[in-house]
Amino acid sequence: MKDKVLLDAGVVTRCRRRVHLENDPAQDEPPAQLDLGIEQRIADAAEHRRYVAKLLHNTLGKDWAEIPRGVTASREELTLAAMRAGTPYISSAQLPADVPGGRRGSVDLLVRCGDGYVPVLVVRHKITDPGNGARARVSPIDRPVPEAARNDPARKVRAQPRDQLRLAHAVRLLQACGMGAATRVGGVIGVEADAVLWHDLDVPNWPGGRTALAEYEARFADRLAVATAAATGAEPLALPSRITECKGCPWWPSCESQLRENRDVSLVVRGEDAVALRDVGVSTVDELAAMPLAEAESLPLTGVRNTDAILLAKAWLQNLPLVRRVRDLAVPRADVEVDVDMESYADAGAYLWGCWLSGADIDEEPGYRAFVSWEPLPSDDEALSFAEFWTWFGSVRRRAYERGLSFRAYCYNELAENRWMLASAERFAGKPGVPSVAEVREFINSAEWVDLFALVREQFLCPNGKGLKVIAPSAGFGWRDAEASGENSMRWYRDAVGLGGGEPELSQRDRILRYNEDDVRATWTIRGWMTSGAANEIPYAADL
Repeated sequence: MKDKVLLDAGVVTRCRRRVHLENDPAQDEPPAQLDLGIEQRIADAAEHRRYVAKLLHNTLGKDWAEIPRGVTASREELTLAAMRAGTPYISSAQLPADVPGGRRGSVDLLVRCGDGYVPVLVVRHKITDPGNGARARVSPIDRPVPEAARNDPARKVRAQPRDQLRLAHAVRLLQACGMGAATRVGGVIGVEADAVLWHDLDVPNWPGGRTALAEYEARFADRLAVATAAATGAEPLALPSRITECKGCPWWPSCESQLRENRDVSLVVRGEDAVALRDVGVSTVDELAAMPLAEAESLPLTGVRNTDAILLAKAWLQNLPLVRRVRDLAVPRADVEVDVDMESYADAGAYLWGCWLSGADIDEEPGYRAFVSWEPLPSDDEALSFAEFWTWFGSVRRRAYERGLSFRAYCYNELAENRWMLASAERFAGKPGVPSVAEVREFINSAEWVDLFALVREQFLCPNGKGLKVIAPSAGFGWRDAEASGENSMRWYRDAVGLGGGEPELSQRDRILRYNEDDVRATWTIRGWMTSGAANEIPYAADL
């Protein structure tokens, strides 16, 4: 039997089955490496923490202490000694393990508050958004203490539940070693590193009127039970089931093998829907596929249409990548068409707007063009590339109108493009060529902006997913780069601009441009395929 199970804060937002596997002594290392995109985000986050630590050290000077990296046990002792000495700010702290509570963990920054300490996280994502609404309570970055916090009318809190749960874990660890502050709050320094956002963990702002601490306690107790059962060889409390997290999990090959062997229903409906189906006795794809469509409404599903679930199961059994929902497919077309695909680097900004122009002659060379900034993000040069994109885009629309031609632009899943068009218009307002937020909003709400992903979702059933790289091969399109993916493009971008101090690799810039061109050519290909009649060869759902 293993020693007492000790879990870090990450378990409360982690798949229950993964928690089991990570604590089962019979398991070897995960069968797959961590997803490269996830590895890159971990590296970026570590780099950001180092940057913020240096910034705070330079600002806070002698009030600052950093716990050196080394053996965990000695780091715990050094952290506890620094707290007992009343050090105002303790960076890279390793909190003493709470063995009775099953907790362990570190925290980026401890801040002295009264007779105890409060935790502060350093994260590489946005923690607030501009605007009124629920005012964010923030303190200046050079005074990272709760007493300096004020309501900022220009900021609203961005929902980041994981941050609050991690803070709750740190608060419990501080309480366990007798160093917790009387007030149960925690701070977060985001990607901008311009302020500390403070969360009151006792405010009942979670579903059902729960507090962040109450939500954390419930989740942690569950994960601790799962891990303890795994560690002691007891009956598992968590079995494999496909969820969104599976995509990047190193344990997925093991779970997938077991799920396919059992023909588990989560292979076609995931998450809570799979749980709900098992509760009513539908555990396999075969059992779901065998249900008469007339009985579909009796299924307790929320994430997928009930009849769709049955049809997806039928398609999966026949190994069909796509099934038509409708007899006749339809895509809005125009005389002049532009396919748009944006490349961003996490929350740092959008550095590339790629376009594919096709259709009637408007005295503009058809094909691909890119509006790109190779200045490492964040950079004002991003405003220039966005302005150049919008100016060219507007000129194409205008030329079409002047010739009496119709115009439409297309993307695949508008959420990303919409987000960065609006964010760029807001961030770079007043710069030459940058449109107003109202102008951007008017365009994205118009019939001229078509989300091809939405049309695919409405007109096809997709057992293997609806992503561009899943759908395009059915239309006969393939990417020139065998490693093409959004996650990999993040790594290519780092190399292309020399993030982290390296020399920029020009070959990676070419690789990104080629990848972006293939993305816009893919949407162009899918659109043509759907409206050419060739897609009618895809089986029709009613015929399954």
